[in-house]
Amino acid sequence: MPDAVARARSLADELLFPAAGAVDAAGVVPGGHLDALADAGLYGLTGPVDAGGLGADAATVAAVVEALAAGDLATTFVWLQHLGVVGAVADGPAGLRAEFLRDLCAGRRRGGVALQAATRPGPAAVGVHRDGDDLVLDGLVPWVTGWGYVDVLLVAARDLDDDVCFVLVDAVAGPTLAATPQPMVAVTASATVELALRAHRVPADRLVHTVPLTELRAGDAAGLRINGSLALGVLARCARLLGPSPLDGDLAAVRTRLDTAGPGDLPAARAAASALAHRATGLLVAITGSRAVVAGAHAERLAREALFLLVFGSRPAIRQALVAELGG
Repeated sequence: MPDAVARARSLADELLFPAAGAVDAAGVVPGGHLDALADAGLYGLTGPVDAGGLGADAATVAAVVEALAAGDLATTFVWLQHLGVVGAVADGPAGLRAEFLRDLCAGRRRGGVALQAATRPGPAAVGVHRDGDDLVLDGLVPWVTGWGYVDVLLVAARDLDDDVCFVLVDAVAGPTLAATPQPMVAVTASATVELALRAHRVPADRLVHTVPLTELRAGDAAGLRINGSLALGVLARCARLLGPSPLDGDLAAVRTRLDTAGPGDLPAARAAASALAHRATGLLVAITGSRAVVAGAHAERLAREALFLLVFGSRPAIRQALVAELGG
């Protein structure tokens, strides 16, 4: 689907990258940026065509994420969470599809995710039980992106049978749902928060689907590819700012490695992409010179973003591979 990729590249070059420094300094993604992604059809990138989506394949999704991340990582990071909500609702109950899917694909309703806390080893960080016609959620999700930009959250919570329930929750603060900003060194405009749920009630018909924890963990590696495109985007922007260099070949090589890796090889491929982004931003800082340490410079922002991507979406296998890549 070359049109979607071309639209993403045009938005990145003409809108997102020219404003990336201002977005970073302000700590807020402009509503117009997200509206532009919606107008380009990108909120429906992975949605089914019969609901107004583009039905893009995995290669197109990866290319679009990379293109947008080369423009502004914070905006891309907020938008990327939405794709997970679209996919879940598209495969969910007919009632939720009818109520939400077309609006999600059009970007009239926007979504975020709160997933990893329920799937980590040990006791569930977020639990759920049924009480009459409601699902009751309790727990703490350390990292939830897009607070204030999204209308709904796809929350993963574990029940007493160790099944993971995916529940669509309105992103509205109240006595039982509280968000605390996470002070981060990069992508601060992404409005990433710690989310606390305290006996938070949701109608039971907001249950999207349920998956056994063991099954979810077994399939986790297969979903690691897409986050690698964020590192590729930062790499691509560095390569363009530096001009022709060996970095161009390195970028192509890590992209191919990500595209061809099986589930067992994806953690190492992800680590290689993040490590190369880190090295590329260091090179850009060195070549830029003293101007690179002035707040607002492209080089210093990209370096902080590469630092963020060393830990974002990590897993133990990715961390081990990164330590080896970086010389540990």
